[in-house]
Amino acid sequence: MSRRVVALLPMKANSERVKGKNFRDFNGKPLFRWVLDNLLSVPMVDKVIINTDARSVLAENGLVPTDRIEIRDRPEEICGDFVSMNKVIEDDVSNVDSDIYLMTHTTNPLISASTISDALNKFDAALEQGNADSLFTVDKIQTRFYREDCSPVNHDPSCLVRTQDLEPWFEENSNLYLFTKDSFEKTTARIGESPMMYETPKYESIDIDTPEDWDFALAAHRYFLENAENIIKSAS
Repeated sequence: MSRRVVALLPMKANSERVKGKNFRDFNGKPLFRWVLDNLLSVPMVDKVIINTDARSVLAENGLVPTDRIEIRDRPEEICGDFVSMNKVIEDDVSNVDSDIYLMTHTTNPLISASTISDALNKFDAALEQGNADSLFTVDKIQTRFYREDCSPVNHDPSCLVRTQDLEPWFEENSNLYLFTKDSFEKTTARIGESPMMYETPKYESIDIDTPEDWDFALAAHRYFLENAENIIKSAS
C-alpha cells in the first residue's frame, strides 16, 4: 500500500464499568498490549498514536515512545467519561497527518492482524475506485427481534421463516474504523458520508464493556491460545 496509515488507539486511565481494564492482566499481558501488538505486526501500519491521560501508567507497564509508537497527552478539556470519542479523534487528526486513519480500541483484544490487514486492503481498493470514504466493522445478525411491547420487528410470528432466510441486519461492533482526513472533516465523525461495512469474524468481534464481557473475552481468548492451530485449520 502506498498510502500512509496511522492507527489511533485511545487509552484512558479510568474505566467506569471495569475498573482499570486497559492495564489489567489479560492472559499474561496488560489488556492494551494485545491489540497494540497486533497493530504493530501489520506492515501497512506506519505509526500508532496513543492519545492518553495515563502516560505514567503506560510507562509503569513498559510502554514508551518508539519510532512507530507516539504517545500524545490528552488535553484536559477532552478528558473524562462523558467526552465524545469523536473529540479525541479530532485532536489526533488535527495534529497527525495521514492518508488513512485506523481507529480501534484496547477493548478489542481478539481482533487479528490478518483481519486488520484485510480491512485495510479492501478500504484502499474502495478509495482507489471512489466507492467509499470510510469503513466500519459489523456483526451480521439473522434472528427474530421484538420491541419492548412484544411486537415483532423483522418477522411475522404466525409464519416462521427460517432464521437463515430472514433479512440480515448488521450491528456496528466498534472493532475497527477506517477513514480519511477529508471524510472526518465532512462529518466530524469516524463514519463518513459514503461508508462501507466490513464483517469481522464473530470470534474476533468481542468488545469488553462490562465485567461479564471481560470474563467471556478472557475465556474465549484463552481457548483460542490453547487451540489456535486447530481453529485456524478449520477456518481455512
